[in-house]
Amino acid sequence: MNEDLPLTAEDVAEIAAIIEASPYRELDLSTRRFRLRLARADGGEAGLTQEWQWAGAAPDAAVSAEAEHSADPDAVAAPLPGTFYHAPQPGALPFVTVGDDVGPETVVGIVETMKLMNPVHAGRAGTVAEVLVPNATMVAKGQPLIRLA
Repeated sequence: MNEDLPLTAEDVAEIAAIIEASPYRELDLSTRRFRLRLARADGGEAGLTQEWQWAGAAPDAAVSAEAEHSADPDAVAAPLPGTFYHAPQPGALPFVTVGDDVGPETVVGIVETMKLMNPVHAGRAGTVAEVLVPNATMVAKGQPLIRLA
């Protein structure tokens, strides 16, 4: 890793979104120029605590980030910003189609962020009623992707 490569605020936000959507509880990244520490808040659900310390900056600068949630309770929302794909690779069958029954752990698609493929899980049991986003579409965090019945 090039230690002179600076991180932008957008980079930090994307990294935080990846950690928030992953099973990992924390990330601690240190270089000569800065230290970035992300850790899930107590309970591991609604947010992250972030430390982003540049060399020479005061330690203990913490920021909270709240998770965004879709207003539609029947929608499976994007866990982070990126490109939403219906299938694991071009030409493959989609993870789910309208009419498929899904469980909470069923993968319904993937979101590519920073060259990482992140699975999108249904989050609850139901039947796929509608696929709301075309394949290979840029999506925002919290954007509804699939509607369950």
